[in-house]
Amino acid sequence: MAEGKKIRGKAQEATGKAKEKVGRATGKDDLRLKGAGDQAAGKAKQAAGKVEDVVKGTAEETKGKIRRHK
Repeated sequence: MAEGKKIRGKAQEATGKAKEKVGRATGKDDLRLKGAGDQAAGKAKQAAGKVEDVVKGTAEETKGKIRRHK
């Protein structure tokens, strides 16, 4: 699941970069701003995926420690 979030985030970030470049090239500020927003949202999704990986890893590590102490 976390991998999917990271991949979707990267895709959204790339789409945002493209929109921003097209907006700059055409002078369309609304498209440029939409692209910047998409980039920020994509980066946030990637960060959420990374956090999810860390949380899952910590939970698995804790489960392993509990099993060893039983």
